[in-house]
Amino acid sequence: MNEGIGTGGLDLSVPADQRPGRLGVGVIGAGRVGAVLGAALREAGHTITGVHAVSEDSRTRAEALLPEVPVLEIPEILRRCEMVLFAVPDDVLGQLVAGLVEAGHVQSGHLLVHTSGRYGVSVLDPVRAVGAIPLAIHPAMTFTGLSLDLARLKDCVFGVTADPVVLPVAQALAVEMGGEPVVVKEADRAQYHLALSHGSNHLVTVAAQARRLLEDIGVEDARRLLRPLMAASLDNALENGDGALTGPVARGDVETVRGHRETLQALVAEGMPADVLATWEALARATTDRAEARGALRPDVAARLRGVLEED
Repeated sequence: MNEGIGTGGLDLSVPADQRPGRLGVGVIGAGRVGAVLGAALREAGHTITGVHAVSEDSRTRAEALLPEVPVLEIPEILRRCEMVLFAVPDDVLGQLVAGLVEAGHVQSGHLLVHTSGRYGVSVLDPVRAVGAIPLAIHPAMTFTGLSLDLARLKDCVFGVTADPVVLPVAQALAVEMGGEPVVVKEADRAQYHLALSHGSNHLVTVAAQARRLLEDIGVEDARRLLRPLMAASLDNALENGDGALTGPVARGDVETVRGHRETLQALVAEGMPADVLATWEALARATTDRAEARGALRPDVAARLRGVLEED
């Protein structure tokens, strides 16, 4: 393994191609994440020796973000490189890596890096038997698979997990890709990924539902209406936690909440997807609980709200 990258203190004033510890990197999975991270590593001065891309979309993405990098089969990628970046679905990662070890394609000294948020390094445990080094480096960002993601990496945090002796390697790679590494313990990866998925994916669901409700009444640019409101709410929530709670539930406006529920029930009866009502009710209950717990709602008002949410 090259020693230069393991220092943990990169001198970014040195041109990328002149920094010590440049690696030959193979990318397995040219999806939205793999192609972008491969391009970021290339910008950092590493050589992308090959990319594995199966679908037409992934091949197109590889051509756009990793021009002139050959599209190769996985065994050939491992033969050519010192580091392998696995950007594949969570459910296939363990089986894929175990199969590569069993087939003899993983060699001593290989750096094997995966981008899954769900897993730490235990999913790569089979590689230890042949002297390879497992790293988990997860970018906490939503990817489009376009070049604009490279700029977004500059404001990205990477959840990194590795054995203590090679943790500086994982941290250095995150820094080289433009991000900030945050160490996540192996035992905490599931909760880490849950937090990110809940905060990001369910935000998308709520935003899409709110947009649908506005468009249903003829608002032409629902995005323009929602963006400043939701952006401010997100900033306030991240800064102040439950102290940012506002709106009719947090204020205890029982009849307003009743009216909102009746409106949603009528819309669902007319064909609006039922998940909008179910999501609203679940979040209204959770907001009631949190507002009462912090003393913003009197217990009797909270009980009235729960009663409204449980009415047939």
